[in-house]
Amino acid sequence: MALLTLAGGAGSAFADGKGHGNNGQHDNGKNDDKGKGPAINLHFKDEDQLKWALEYIVRLASKGVFNGYEDGTFKPQQKITRIESIVAAVRLMGLKDQAESATEMNTKLNFKDADQLKKKYPWAIGYVAVALEKDLFSETEDQIQADKPATRLFAATLLVKALGLEAEAKAKSNSQLNFRDAGKIPAGSVGYVEVAIEKNLITGYEDNTFRPNQPVTRAELAALLDRTDTQLPDHDAAAITGKLKAAASNGVITVVKADNSEVALALDPNVFVFRDNVKSSVSALKAGDEVLVRTYQNKVVFLEVTKSAADQPAVTTESGKFNSLSLNAQGKIATVSITKEVNGGTQALVLNVSPDVTVVGNAALLENGHAVELTLLNGVVISIKVV
Repeated sequence: MALLTLAGGAGSAFADGKGHGNNGQHDNGKNDDKGKGPAINLHFKDEDQLKWALEYIVRLASKGVFNGYEDGTFKPQQKITRIESIVAAVRLMGLKDQAESATEMNTKLNFKDADQLKKKYPWAIGYVAVALEKDLFSETEDQIQADKPATRLFAATLLVKALGLEAEAKAKSNSQLNFRDAGKIPAGSVGYVEVAIEKNLITGYEDNTFRPNQPVTRAELAALLDRTDTQLPDHDAAAITGKLKAAASNGVITVVKADNSEVALALDPNVFVFRDNVKSSVSALKAGDEVLVRTYQNKVVFLEVTKSAADQPAVTTESGKFNSLSLNAQGKIATVSITKEVNGGTQALVLNVSPDVTVVGNAALLENGHAVELTLLNGVVISIKVV
């Protein structure tokens, strides 16, 4: 069974470096001798199959939580296992280092199938130990069942626990779920489903079913993890929002944050740019683009344009000497003409004026040759200031 690529740790969670995917593929987690962690791959050969899940997958990959395979694919439709889900949840909680510590790795687990886990997935012992400590298992579970497919119910319950909402879920054990197949959800799990729905971690289907026993695919788990991630602090990567000051230059972008402070960020050579819900290029970035940036190891690995500069009002100014104006049929200013100095010479400009234009200063001075400052919104004058 293929395993998730997860950032950091010996052999990227493969303590013995012998983890294999389907058909003997090695997972693509790579770790150098300097302990810098693995390279993060944000580009997959089968991206055309990812469709709706691409954004979720790339965001998680940018944090080293969930990645693809050594052969460059992600395999979005492949079923996920319980051990993969548990490891991903622990990583998402920011507990990778603890899970890979010698103390946790040497834990003697009391599960009936602990020996099977130790033999097949020795690198995962610490993750299971931490998951148990963090109450990600229920008190009645006596087996790990590592290779068992993770179901929608299992995934929803796991992530509610990862968010620390177990007490809230138990308090809602007597909730009435409105799904047509609610009878298939065990009574003890009702509260977890209710909380998962309320927190928008998971939703039902259009036919009003929940399908609790349906196996979860890698793409579906990515969506669930990403939704959970928005409610957890960033542990493995920094998230920065703001506006681009200018287009990328020499592999660096400058982001102006909400408090008007600026931060210069180096782009990873394999940075993934997401624009208009599709994969884009660095060259398409424009000054004024509103962006969400994720960094990993101090380099930008993921950049999403949340609002294009082209979609935002462009406010500009023009200064010069007033020439004349024209009026429309309603007697309002239609155009204004000014002369401005350009490269030692003069240039005449005739600009369209908004019906709602405001005149700032003494309008009586608005005569030929007087200095004015014009404010334009998308090329249309909205304010005339008489200097």
